[in-house]
Amino acid sequence: MAVTATTGVLNPLLGKLSTLLGEEYKKLTGVKKQASFLKDELSAMKALLNTMELMDNLHPSAKNWRDHIREMSFDMENCIDDFIHDIQGADEKKGFVRKMAQRLRRLGRRHQIANRIEELKVLAVEANARRERYKIDECINSSNSTVLVDPRISAIYKEAAGLVGIDGPREELVSLLMDSQKKLKVLSIVGFGGLGKTTLAKQVYDEIGGQFTCKAFFSVSQRPDVKRLLSGLQLKLGMGDSSHVYEVQDIIDRLREHLKHKRYLIIVDDLWDQSAWNTIRCAFPDNANGSRVMVTTRLDDVAATACLSDRACIHSMKPLEEQDSKRLFFSRVFGPENVCPPQFKEISAQILKKCGGLPLAIISVASLLASHEASPLTEWESIKNSLGAKSATKPTLQEMRGILNLSYMHLPVHLRPCFLYLGMYPEDRETERNDLVRQWIAEGFVCSSHGADLVDVAKSYFNELVNRSMIELVRTSHGEVLSCRVHDMMLDLILSKSTEDNFLSVAYNYEDMARLHSCKYKVRRLSLQSSVGGATSETLATSMSQVRSYARFQESQYTPPLSKFKYLRVLTFEFPPNWETIVDLTAIVRLFLLRYLKVWAISAVIALPAEIQGLVHLQTLDLRCKETQSFPSDISCLANLFHLRLPLCIVLPEGIKKMKSIRTLRCWDMSKSSLEDIKGLGELTNLKELYLSTHFNKCLTLEQEDALVSSIGMLRDLKCLALDWERGCSDPDSQLDSLHDLPPRLEELYLLDWEFKRVPKWIGELCCLRILNLHVLHLSSDEVRVLGELPSLVGVRIKVSDVSQDKVVVGIGLFPVLEHFLFESDKDVNVYLSFEARAAPKLQKLTLQFCWREWRGVTPAGMECLPCLQHIVSDKNPKDVRAQVESAFKNAASLHPRHPSVSLN
Repeated sequence: MAVTATTGVLNPLLGKLSTLLGEEYKKLTGVKKQASFLKDELSAMKALLNTMELMDNLHPSAKNWRDHIREMSFDMENCIDDFIHDIQGADEKKGFVRKMAQRLRRLGRRHQIANRIEELKVLAVEANARRERYKIDECINSSNSTVLVDPRISAIYKEAAGLVGIDGPREELVSLLMDSQKKLKVLSIVGFGGLGKTTLAKQVYDEIGGQFTCKAFFSVSQRPDVKRLLSGLQLKLGMGDSSHVYEVQDIIDRLREHLKHKRYLIIVDDLWDQSAWNTIRCAFPDNANGSRVMVTTRLDDVAATACLSDRACIHSMKPLEEQDSKRLFFSRVFGPENVCPPQFKEISAQILKKCGGLPLAIISVASLLASHEASPLTEWESIKNSLGAKSATKPTLQEMRGILNLSYMHLPVHLRPCFLYLGMYPEDRETERNDLVRQWIAEGFVCSSHGADLVDVAKSYFNELVNRSMIELVRTSHGEVLSCRVHDMMLDLILSKSTEDNFLSVAYNYEDMARLHSCKYKVRRLSLQSSVGGATSETLATSMSQVRSYARFQESQYTPPLSKFKYLRVLTFEFPPNWETIVDLTAIVRLFLLRYLKVWAISAVIALPAEIQGLVHLQTLDLRCKETQSFPSDISCLANLFHLRLPLCIVLPEGIKKMKSIRTLRCWDMSKSSLEDIKGLGELTNLKELYLSTHFNKCLTLEQEDALVSSIGMLRDLKCLALDWERGCSDPDSQLDSLHDLPPRLEELYLLDWEFKRVPKWIGELCCLRILNLHVLHLSSDEVRVLGELPSLVGVRIKVSDVSQDKVVVGIGLFPVLEHFLFESDKDVNVYLSFEARAAPKLQKLTLQFCWREWRGVTPAGMECLPCLQHIVSDKNPKDVRAQVESAFKNAASLHPRHPSVSLN
C-alpha cells in the first residue's frame, strides 16, 4: 500500500494496523481492540481522501482537513513503528508472544503503549468530528465550480511575425505532410508543456490549410467528452447542428460519410489518452485522397499510437537555441529593435538560462518585464528569483505554471510522489535512474501487484515519467534511459507542489533552516543544497526529528546529529570529488527504519559503526569513497540488503554466502578477498548484477580465478557481469574456455580487460546477450560471424590487437538487431572493415577507435548499405591525420541516403 503525495502514509499505516490485528499480536490484550478501532476510523476517511487526491483546487476548509489527516498519519505511523520496534527488540530465542509479554510487564511498558495508542484514537475521533462540523464533504462538491480559460487559446492566435525558432520545424512538418503519398498520413508532435506544440501546429495548419478541401483544428484536453468533441468537429467542418444525434457511433458515421470523398486536414490538439484517440481516429476515413491528420501531445506512447509507431512521423519538440531564445526575449522586452542595454545583459543571460529554451517561460517572463516600463535592475532581480527553485512559492507567472500543472494533474496518483521526489536534487543535477528507483522503493512509493518485482515496477514508473515528458533524458544506453534531469520550470512546479503538500523541504542557507524550524508542519523530507554551517546543529536536531529522507549536497564540515533522526528511511550524501574530510556515520546504528544509505565522497574517509546488523530494513548500501576508518564486521547478517557497493579498499565481506537477498554487488578489491568468500558468491542465487574489479589492476591467483569462474557458473539468474582486471597471470590459450558455463539468461557482459586469444565459441550460446565488451588478440571474419549470429545483441565493443589478413567482413544477415558497433585497437593496425548488403540492418551508430600514426585512406566499405545509420564517430585521431580522416568520413557519409553525422574526438 503505497505512500501518496497528498495523503502521506495513510495507506501503509492501514497496512500496519492490519498487521497488529494478526495472530502474531493476539495475546497483547488491549492492543488489538485499539488497532481495530483506529483502522475503522481511518478507513472511513480514506475514501474521501482518495477523491480529494484527484482534485486540483480544493476549498480551503477541505484542504486544511486533508492536510491535518496527512500529518496525523505520519505521527501515527511513527508511533506504530516505535511500538513494533520495541517488541521485536526482545530476545528472539524465546517464544515471541511470551517473551514480548514478559518484557512489557518487566519494563512496565504495557501501560505506556496503551496510552500512546489511546492518544492516536482521540486524534482520529477528533478528525472525523471536524469533518462533520465543517461539512467537508459539501466543501469538496463545491471545490471545482470555477471554469478557467483554456491556456492554449493564446497559442492558437499568435501571429507568425512574432514567432522565433519555428521556421525549421514548420518547414520539416510541411514537407512531411505535403509529400506525394495518397494514403491517409498521421503525424505527431510531442513534447512537454510550454515548448510550443500548439503554436507550431497552428502555423503549419495556416500555411497548408488552403490546399485541402476541408479542414478543422480542435483541442481534446485531459478528460475529454468524446461525443461532445466529435459534435463540435462536425460544426467546424460545416456539417451543421447534430444535437439530435445521441450516439457516438452515429456521429462517427456522419463524419466518415462527409469526409469520404474529400481531401481533409485535421489538427487534434492536446491529446492525452490513447483510448480517446482510438475513438476519434474512427472518424477519419482513409480515402486515398492525400488527407492528413496531425496530433499534438505530451505523451510519447500517445504520439507513437497515433502514427502507428512510425518514428519518421513523430516530431519531438526541442527547446529553443540560445540565439532564438535571445531574439524572442529581447523582442518582447525591448520592442522591434531587439537591442539589450548593457546593464541588463548579464541578468538577461541568467534569466534565459533558467528558462532553458522553453518558449512559454521566455514569453511569460518577457511579458512581465515589458509590463513595467523602464523597470529598474532590482525589478529584474526580483523576477529572476521568482523563476528559481529557491523562491518557488512566489505568486508570479501563474499562466505558465498553470500549463505545466496540467501535466502534473494528469499524472496517476502513484506517480506523483515519485515526480515530486526529484525536488530533493539540486537544480540542473543529473540524476541516476537506479538511485531514484531505490529511493522510491525505500520511501514506500512503489506498490507491487500480482507478485511483480518492485525494482521492475519502479523502473516502469520512471519510464512513464519519461514518456510523459516530465523529465529530460541525459544518458541512454541501447534504448534504456540511465539518467535524467528536470527542467528548471518543472523544478519550480515540483517545489511549489511540495510546499503546498508539505512533501519535501529544501534549504540553501542558515536562514532557510531557521524558517523550516518555525514552519506550521513538521519537516518530513529535507534536502540541504549548500554549505550550511555548524551553527545549525541544534536547529537541525529539533527540526529533523520526524524526517524520513535526508539528502546533503555540497561540502560542509558539519555532519548532522543522525542519532536524533530515528524515523529516517533514506540518507544521501553527495560531495565534490576533491573534498577531503571524514564523514562520521557511526550513529546510523540507531536508525532502525533505515532502508537506503548512499555516500558519494570519492576523496573522503567514511567512519562506519563496527556492527550494523540492527539495520534489519536496510535495502541499499552504496559507498563510493577511497577508504573507511572501520567497516562493519557483521554486514553479511543484513537479511534484506538488496544492493551493495563496497568502498575501494574493502574486500568481499566475510561470510558473504549468507547474503541470500543480494541482487546487485560491486567489489573493487577482489585480489585480497578470501578463497572461501569467492566461493561463497556462488550461493547468492538472487544475484542479478555482478561487478568485480581489483585494486590497481592486480591479478587474481589462478586458484582465485578458478573459484570465481565456478561461482559465476552457479548464478543462473545473473543478467549483468563485469570483470575488470587484466588477466596477466595465465596463458591466453587457457582462457578461451574458462567462462564456458556462463548463466544462460545473461544480457550484459563486460570483459574488456580479459584478453582472449580469439573470440570464445561459448559466447555464441548466449542467446539473451544484449551488450558485449570483448578484448581479443586476433580477429577474423569467421569469428565476427560467431558474434553476428547472436539474436539479441544491440551493442558491441570489440578491442583487437591483430586482424587476420587485415580485413573484417560483416556478412549478410549478421547482427540483425545491432544498434551500436564500436571497433577499436590500441595498436597501429591496418584494418579494413566491410559491411555486406543486408548486414546490421538496424545499426545507428558506428564508432572506430584506432591509433593511426598515418592515414591509409580507407573508410569502412559498404556503409551506404546500412539503412539506419545516423552517426559515425572516429576517436583517437592524432592531430597530423585528423583533417584527412574527417574529410574521408564526410565524403563517405555524403554517399549515404540518410547523410549520417560525422564527429571526431
